[in-house]
Amino acid sequence: MTALRRIAFKHMAKKKQTDTTKPAAEKPRVHKDLDGFDIQINSFGEITTSFDMDRINEFLNKNVDDKKLRDREDIPGRKTRKKKKTSEEEEEEEE
Repeated sequence: MTALRRIAFKHMAKKKQTDTTKPAAEKPRVHKDLDGFDIQINSFGEITTSFDMDRINEFLNKNVDDKKLRDREDIPGRKTRKKKKTSEEEEEEEE
């Protein structure tokens, strides 16, 4: 090694090790309908959950507005956004 490389190598900043372990007792806050929900990814990359996928989809349909599914009538219990009034409709209501 050249002298310059030795000096640069000697003075390089060392990476600080961070503590990545979390206490096992600390659980994330979840919606009351999802109390007890747990999701894990196993060593094969498969997602495993403590709830049935149909139950999760039902919760999402009720509580999440999906703009791609707004106009569909075949999904029961889905959340829909209220339509904004256009300026023409507002003028008609004022009269």
